[in-house]
Amino acid sequence: MKTLFRIVVLTAMMGICASCSKAVSFFERMPMDNGSMMANEPGDDMIDPSQGDNFDQINENPFIKVSDEPSSSFSVDADGASYSYMRRCISRGVKPSPDAVRVEEFLNYFTFDYPSPTGDETLAVNAEIGDCPWAEGHKLLRIGLKGKEINEADMPPANFIFLVDTSGSMSGEDRIELLKSGLCNLVDKLRPTDRVAIITYSGSVTMLLESTLAKDAGKIKKAIRSLLASGSTAGGQAMKMAYDEATEHYVKGGNNRIIMCTDGDFNVGVTSTEALVEMVESYLDKGIYLSIMGFGTGNYYDSRMESLSNHGNGTYNYIDCEDEMMKVFVHERSRFFSVANDTKCQVRFTENVDSYRLIGYENRVMSNDDFENDKKDAGEIGAGQTITALYELIPAETYTMGANAALIEVKYKKNLGDESRSLTANTGIPTYDGFKPSSEFGFAAGLAAYALTLRDSKYKGTASLEMATDLIKPAEKPGAKVDPLGLRTRLLELIAKAKSTN
Repeated sequence: MKTLFRIVVLTAMMGICASCSKAVSFFERMPMDNGSMMANEPGDDMIDPSQGDNFDQINENPFIKVSDEPSSSFSVDADGASYSYMRRCISRGVKPSPDAVRVEEFLNYFTFDYPSPTGDETLAVNAEIGDCPWAEGHKLLRIGLKGKEINEADMPPANFIFLVDTSGSMSGEDRIELLKSGLCNLVDKLRPTDRVAIITYSGSVTMLLESTLAKDAGKIKKAIRSLLASGSTAGGQAMKMAYDEATEHYVKGGNNRIIMCTDGDFNVGVTSTEALVEMVESYLDKGIYLSIMGFGTGNYYDSRMESLSNHGNGTYNYIDCEDEMMKVFVHERSRFFSVANDTKCQVRFTENVDSYRLIGYENRVMSNDDFENDKKDAGEIGAGQTITALYELIPAETYTMGANAALIEVKYKKNLGDESRSLTANTGIPTYDGFKPSSEFGFAAGLAAYALTLRDSKYKGTASLEMATDLIKPAEKPGAKVDPLGLRTRLLELIAKAKSTN
């Protein structure tokens, strides 16, 4: 039975995100060991947060002729790290590196107003086509997925292992201190029967807290608050101990997960990304998920964190302020439980489409054979989570309005090791000129326009920050259930600030 660990890798942040309204107040009020209050260091706003960070090069997907290859397949990507890293940079007045901008993570950072699954399914699919805002005559295909929502009382028991990097690079109020605050908030939301263990690593690996029931929250939070950062980083050895601990206290049918906290700079023992990936993959049959979250800049190994989460069937987020910590660990904690596993999508285009281009998902593209292979690893979708993908289409010269343009098939497993289930959706080119798609279509297009502009993509066409604002504004307030944290309004504020960045 194929199963996976999710390691939530929390990597340290260097500063406070101006777009997160609570970040400054949090650090202003947080007491230091000597009883004084922490505040921003003078001149922080002048620091370039991206210096020394590591990202894999992105080679954007090209246009493909339907006559050459009518089908396109990809694994879903539920990560949001790229968006919050961008926010960190823009809030400091610096544009992120183009290779730090992954369009799919901009899209999937947000929750969309999509229909929920029905019947026995734990996943739903929808799609629509409208005009492409940045390329006259082109169309945009939006594919939307939504995982089944699960009530708090119906969530399975949790077996969490907090794997915390306490090396010197994690030192600081915006790294280890922020991490400690977030973990304590998570503990407060756990049920008495959930379990927590804490493993720390720097020059050596220590079992700080053996698996403990969350009903003893005081004991767990005392261990969290004792965390201090110093020394080198023996991440590989610590990761193995975490898997062993998760296996020892494995909860059948539960949410077995490692929460790892690091900037990804492993410099003692197993250090290469390839060796770490091999280690993660060796535990795929243990029933434990691996999710990764990052904090920090200046020595941040994004490429390593993303690769580990991809191969561990987990998610990867970047924590840039207290609000983001609360978003991930409190408001959206249900997403730690996967309702759709090994989820992949295939789009089969008709003769009404001349060419297509998948926007983003560059490192998630699959062969059509892999789409059909039920044993091929793919991405996970958490409870209540939405996933969005966009294709830019060039219609055929003689396309028929209203005729089918694409057949979309999504395969997923309710549980790892199950046989795949299949969902399909057809979508056609609008039946008349001037057709207006949904506001969620415009929101997705606006996010893509923003990302393409930041990347200075060769495919950006007429995309601009002004265009992104105009597209996003009508969908700014979709309703409290879709955007309870007001993230879309903050996005507009970020775009306005991006206009003055270097």
